[in-house]
Amino acid sequence: MRAAHYCAARIFPGRVVAMTNGQPGLRERKKAATREALSWAALRLAVERGLENVRVEDIAAAAGVSPRTYNNYFSSKAEAIVFRHRSRILRAAEALRARPAAEPLWEALTQALVEPFDGAEETPDPAWVTAVRLLLREPSLQAELIRGGARTRAELTAAIAARTGTDAERDLYPKLVASAALSAMQVSNEHYLSADPVVPFKSLFAEALRQLAAGLPEPSSS
Repeated sequence: MRAAHYCAARIFPGRVVAMTNGQPGLRERKKAATREALSWAALRLAVERGLENVRVEDIAAAAGVSPRTYNNYFSSKAEAIVFRHRSRILRAAEALRARPAAEPLWEALTQALVEPFDGAEETPDPAWVTAVRLLLREPSLQAELIRGGARTRAELTAAIAARTGTDAERDLYPKLVASAALSAMQVSNEHYLSADPVVPFKSLFAEALRQLAAGLPEPSSS
């Protein structure tokens, strides 16, 4: 099965919210917190029990809301879990737009993409990594990750185009940079899931982006 752009360290969108003086209003912050709580509850329960053994009612109860409220936010368990992944990529696109204009592209892009993982554990729990590795084999999660990939790639492409004065629709450059960065995320995640002993995702991803920024020179034979 073709791997999708995901990360087990975060299982991961930025959201479009009403802004007041540049900040989300109270209602939007509450909705965002509820969405995040539901997504985290869905992931935690799926890791603990297996996706097929988790009900919407279980997720809602774990997040302290009603099943009806859950259904206002997500249409499936897979969507709830994958939300965390999409959120980080879309937040990274927003962060890239806010980086200093004089900052070199790959430096700004690396900072924007790595920043959402600031809360990730430096020493991941091997049991958790193993459980997430198994969870991500679920066809419904793979399908949901692929389904949302076009939007996240488009948002990142648009942010890169805005920064480089290129056209997100007509020019190859912003699409190539976005696709390369997301591929680095995918490869980093695959390495993260298979590494023994486990390694911190954030440093792994930062190194992958550093190598991309350097033009992927051949490893030294010395």
